[in-house]
Amino acid sequence: MLISDIKRVIDQVSREKGIDPEVLINTLKEAIVSAARKKLGPRADIEVHYDGKTGDVEVFHFKEVVEEVEFPDNELTMEQGYEFDSECEIGDSLGIRIDTEEFGRIAAQSAKQVIIQKMREAERNAVYENFIHKKGKIINGIVQRFDRGSIIVNIGQAEAVLRPREQMPRENYKRGDRIRAYLLDVLEESKGAQIVLSRTHPEFLMELFKTEVPEVAEGIVTLQGAARVPGVRAKIAVSSTDSDVDPVGACVGMKGNRVQNIVQELRGEKIDIVQWSPDVARFVCNALSPAEISRVIIDEDNRSMEVIVNDEYLSIAIGKGGQNVSLACEITGWHLEVTSEEEYSREVKLGYESLMKLDHVGLPMAELLFKSGYASLVDIVETSPEELSSVMGGSMEDAAATIAQAKIRLMEEEEQVAADMSAQVPEEEEQTAIDDPAGETDSDQTDDHGAKP
Repeated sequence: MLISDIKRVIDQVSREKGIDPEVLINTLKEAIVSAARKKLGPRADIEVHYDGKTGDVEVFHFKEVVEEVEFPDNELTMEQGYEFDSECEIGDSLGIRIDTEEFGRIAAQSAKQVIIQKMREAERNAVYENFIHKKGKIINGIVQRFDRGSIIVNIGQAEAVLRPREQMPRENYKRGDRIRAYLLDVLEESKGAQIVLSRTHPEFLMELFKTEVPEVAEGIVTLQGAARVPGVRAKIAVSSTDSDVDPVGACVGMKGNRVQNIVQELRGEKIDIVQWSPDVARFVCNALSPAEISRVIIDEDNRSMEVIVNDEYLSIAIGKGGQNVSLACEITGWHLEVTSEEEYSREVKLGYESLMKLDHVGLPMAELLFKSGYASLVDIVETSPEELSSVMGGSMEDAAATIAQAKIRLMEEEEQVAADMSAQVPEEEEQTAIDDPAGETDSDQTDDHGAKP
């Protein structure tokens, strides 16, 4: 019968699937009640008792003693009641023990389906509960199979998915390979919990440092943030709560062994370990290392900085494909514009020249405006008379007149640029005419039928 040796089944399923035995016992009771009602009627009052020590199951059908039976499912007459209790009275509820084998084949099949359904639900819930607290941690698994570019990973009691966008470039796995990944999310879906892994997330890098650097695990070294171009380059910002501990040195390790272990795990991804600083300008300089920074101009309102470097360090500061400055932007949270000393000097010169086109603005006033953040006519146009008058020290009327004049000068400059560009067009057309004096093109050289010879 279905419920024979049920204790062994419950113990085995609980152990193998990680499901609470109480969940399985309640599932069993619900299944037996469902099967009993299939046999005894939908209104039958059924109670199931399970002995956790012996595994014995007892099923009782409760009926009320009445003078005249209206609902046979849960009522019986006094005469019928005497068969079970000689002292019964009208209104008593008698629990009649029934043999589970009386349920019949159809009822037993129904019970089996309920048990299977409930166990699947319990298994899905168990998977979610077992892994949701591991979210944000590194998990180990074995490559099980491949599905449309995704890697299905066996992680013990469940399977996880490593989607294509979460995979490192140029990484190749085959079935049976061991794999480490960051548990990105646990999603509750109708088919069960879906466990999503990642090897490209910045947090994966931070978790690797937690496993490799004891000072991080102990809280002496703090990981302030990370940014990655997966498989190519990464930056991680670190600080120390102990002045005697160098956070960068702790993360690098003796002869670089700690960081090299992480580099190997990330298939050669270059890692810059950056000293974090509460001074954002210093932090930005550290983030752009190894480039040497000459000066930093901060725009607090827009959280942006203009970073000036020596000409020979410009390419280093920007990095291949802009990777270095892009990662520095991400890890610092500031928009960074990197400029060489030569370019900056040229911009400053042009800025001074444009400001000095204004009436009553000589070199001293141009320097004052420049130091106050007005580096060009555009900055003058975009300010208010109140702000400009406070800088120049004049009246608001004078400031308004200066702004109006700046608009005129700016329009004149734009018109001059447009005129210069239009003047270049005839020169190009003239050059074309010299190159092709006959004025013929391939499209002109056709026969009478419109085809080229």
